[in-house]
Amino acid sequence: MKPTSLRTAALAASLLAVAVTGAVGAAIAHAAPPAKAAPQAAPTRAASPAPALVVFTDKVNKTDAEWKRILTPEQYRILRQAGTEIAGTGPYLENHAKGVYRCAACGQLLFSSDTKFESGTGWPSFWKPFSPRSIVTKKDSTLGIERTEVLCSRCGGHLGHVFDDGPPPTGLRYCMNGAALRFEAVK
Repeated sequence: MKPTSLRTAALAASLLAVAVTGAVGAAIAHAAPPAKAAPQAAPTRAASPAPALVVFTDKVNKTDAEWKRILTPEQYRILRQAGTEIAGTGPYLENHAKGVYRCAACGQLLFSSDTKFESGTGWPSFWKPFSPRSIVTKKDSTLGIERTEVLCSRCGGHLGHVFDDGPPPTGLRYCMNGAALRFEAVK
């Protein structure tokens, strides 16, 4: 179900609950004298909810000038110009924390730390995306060789390439530019 459909359904359910509660409350008010309220415990502050692990389906379209304003020069070069960071220099190569990796440009959920592995290539590598809807791929024949480019499904940003020399169970190695990612710890 689309997020807008979920919001519409939730709003309808809330309005129905208010209408039913109001009707029942009015009937009770006319039928019986008000009862003395029991003492209540002091309200407690609820813990902040964990960030939603949702793959976005909306598209993000920005002008070149807007991308330059929100991205660092290195992120812009990689994400918008299909650049590659120098092997071994990316921020997440040695990251072993539990969490998820999002697109540095638009926040799309891309990979889970559960699928990250040590490829020995100098770039963060994963054996599968968070969801098949997280990424899109296309043929890339720059450098005179056939490769498969990996792009963010939401903003079209260049993330890296996928190769068929990865570990089981997929046999794939999603070789990503660390500057194109943003890590988010998850408990």
